Amino acid sequence: MRIGVLGTGNMAQALGTQWAGAGHQLLFAGRSAVRARALADRTGSASGTFEEAVSFGSVLLLALPYDAALDAVTALAAADGTLRDRVLIDCTNAVGPGFVLTTEGGPGAARTLADATGARVVKAFNHLPDTVWRLTPPAFADGPLSVPLCGDDADALETVAALVRDLGCVPLPVGGLDRAAYLEATTAFLIGLWHSGHDPRTLLPPFAAATA
Repeated sequence: MRIGVLGTGNMAQALGTQWAGAGHQLLFAGRSAVRARALADRTGSASGTFEEAVSFGSVLLLALPYDAALDAVTALAAADGTLRDRVLIDCTNAVGPGFVLTTEGGPGAARTLADATGARVVKAFNHLPDTVWRLTPPAFADGPLSVPLCGDDADALETVAALVRDLGCVPLPVGGLDRAAYLEATTAFLIGLWHSGHDPRTLLPPFAAATA
């Protein structure tokens, strides 16, 4: 695939490096052209502006901080409409200090982005930090990692599912964008647990016990 990466931070580096290693073509764009070029050189990819990344990619990864992401994609959508109907992977989390959702009472980050751009948004990869996505593959004692996907478009979901498999993970469709806000809220809750030194797995019984 041709993937335009909007961002040069930790998530862009982790996912972009994995996908470049899997043979995909990438173009990195960020608020710093120097960082975009350095990341492109490191992965054997290209770099450019946000507009060039959108034109380049059949798939777009939105890996900017949420407070910057909404402004960036809204501006791109208003400029020439090139985001409409594009597959846009949203790995952002609308969290503020203390890991509290900043979209409290609202539609959530993914739905807001979809409404602002007309893109075929798929919420994915937001539930874990970049350190996990850098693993090759992200697999543990219980097996490969499952990646929850939320989206309203079947073709877009399958496209992102293929990219999940390229990481060595298992795609797990969990509903439409109306479910993405729950995934974002769950992520905020998990982050709070991890940063307070608690293992979220201790909250849940084994699957067999939960379904008995």
